[in-house]
Parts: sequence; C-alpha cells; structure tokens
Amino acid sequence: MNHTAVFYALASAALFGLSTPAAKHLLALVDPVMLAGLLYCGAGIGVSILRRLVPAVRSPASKEVSLGRKDLPWLAGAIAAGGIAGPILLMAGLARTEATTASLFLTLEGASTALLAWFVFHENFDRRIAVGMACLVAGAAILAWSGTPTMADAVGPLLIVGACVMWGLDNNLTRKVSLSDPLQIVEIKGFVAGPINLTLGIWAGASLPALSASLIGMGVGFVGYGLSLVLFVTALRHLGTARTSAYFATAPFLGAVAAIVALGEPVTIQLLAAGAFMATGVWLHLTERHEHEHLHEPMSHSHPHVHDIHHRHTHRHSEPPGEPHTHPHEHEPIEHSHPHVPDMHHVHRH
Repeated sequence: MNHTAVFYALASAALFGLSTPAAKHLLALVDPVMLAGLLYCGAGIGVSILRRLVPAVRSPASKEVSLGRKDLPWLAGAIAAGGIAGPILLMAGLARTEATTASLFLTLEGASTALLAWFVFHENFDRRIAVGMACLVAGAAILAWSGTPTMADAVGPLLIVGACVMWGLDNNLTRKVSLSDPLQIVEIKGFVAGPINLTLGIWAGASLPALSASLIGMGVGFVGYGLSLVLFVTALRHLGTARTSAYFATAPFLGAVAAIVALGEPVTIQLLAAGAFMATGVWLHLTERHEHEHLHEPMSHSHPHVHDIHHRHTHRHSEPPGEPHTHPHEHEPIEHSHPHVPDMHHVHRH
C-alpha cells in the first residue's frame, strides 16, 4: 500500500470537507448553482497561478508531463460528465426532490465511482475492499440522514442518482489521464466547469452575487476544490479509482468535525455512528494485501518516477540524472508477484 498516496486521498477529502462549512455560510448569500460555478472558477484560477509558480521550486528533472493528444478525449469525457451533465441532472433533480431525500441520494457518488471502476473499467477488488466501501457509504448515508426520505416523485431522486453516476464516470475517466500534470488537469476542469455552472445558474434565473461573496466563494473553491482535486488526481495514479474514492468518501465526516470545531455544532450519536462505520471502512482498505502472479504488458509513457522494480530501464546521456526524474521510457514485459494495488502500472485483468 502506498501510504503517501493514501495521505493525498485523505488530505483531498479533508480540504473538501473543510470547505463545506464555508460553503454552507455562503449559501445564505449565493444561489447554489452560482456558488458551484464560483467554486470551480476559483479552482481554475488558483491552480492556474499555482501551476506557473511550481516550476520555480520543483526540480526540472522531475517536472510533470503535460496532457497529450491521446489524453484529450478522456479529459473531455470527464468534463462533459462531471462538469456539464452532473450539474444539469442535479439541478433538475433538486427541483423535484425534498432536501432530506436529496442529501441521502447524493451519498451514492462514492458507490457509483466504485461500481463503474469495478464492473466497467475492470479495476480489481475483493470482498474486503467491497465491504470497506459499503461501510464508508453507510457512514456517509447515516451522516446525511435528516428525516425519512419521501418518494412521492421518483423522477427527482433518479435524476440525482444520474448526477452521481456522471460524477463517478468523471472520476474514472480522470484516472485515465492521471499520469499527466494534475495541476493542468484541474486548471482545465475549473476553467470549463466554472463558466458552465455560472451559465446554468443565470439560465435558471439566479442573479450574480456581490463582489465580496464572489471573491470568498472563489477562495473557498481554490482550497476546497482546486487543491483538493490536485491531491485526488495524484492519488488516482497510485491507488486506482475505487480506492481513492473510498478514502475521499470520508469528506462529509471531516466536514462535520470541522463544523463542530469552527461553528460549535454539537457532537451527535449520528456523527459518532457515521465515524465508526467510516473508520472501519478506512481500516479495511488500509490493511488490504493483494498479491498474486501477474504479467506486465509492454508499454511506453512518461511520468515522474524512480528506478523501482517497475522502472529498470537504461538512460541516455540526454536524459535527466537523479531521482525522481521524468522522461519517456518503455516497460518491458515482466511477470512477477508482489503486493500491489490497481495503480497505473497494475491495470491487468483478474
């Protein structure tokens, strides 16, 4: 298990969860769809600035790889699913669904991500990982429960489930490009999804918020969406989609804890029960040990790496010294056995 990648995934969840109390306050001043647009715009603008500052402190030898032409269809699909279809379905669903029911159905994003990863994109899993994911989803559902959900109109909840499926598809498609520069990926996502959500808000009749609220919203977006998504994409390349989303599912719990500390909200039995389920789910994932004989097919790509068991290639004089470093390299076929997760070098079928 790559514990650094686990830290990235949990840190991503923490930043997103911490943004929830701030967004809750902003909802008193800004329409929900307009706020989503501001959050994405803040993510795009902030990460764009950060991307241009990072080369000053990062070794040129270990720079991230820019998106290539072959990556664009995957990224376009991710943006179309998560930045366009998801918000539209959510907006239509919220208009037909009570708040208690909507909150409960929104917890299905993690499950949608995992199910798509397992059964459509063929990411490996076993009973332990499935039970862990179920515990995390159950914890999120307990946390979201605020009354008996009503199904007087099934169309609204189905639309919200559709939004969750679109965001799950977004996560799986983003994983396909996760060896590329995470800052560039998030920059493009923010600059596309932000204006689209603002346009949807205006189309739905919302008015532009005050300048102060807009700036605060974009600031929250930079931290809670931009930096969070950069860490999420980085974790994707090392853990795979389902496992990264499992750790990210702790975001509502971390947000609730932040609300207790920052806003003085009470500690409830509901929060403790949710925390117990989520702690169990995280433990099941952290203690996973998946090992078997597997074959690495030949591949060629470029990304920051060290000369570990999967990177034993020779170097040309023109290629950067030291580690980590970045350059195009080839992987020869190799068959061996060791503990692994479905990172970008272990995408074999089971």
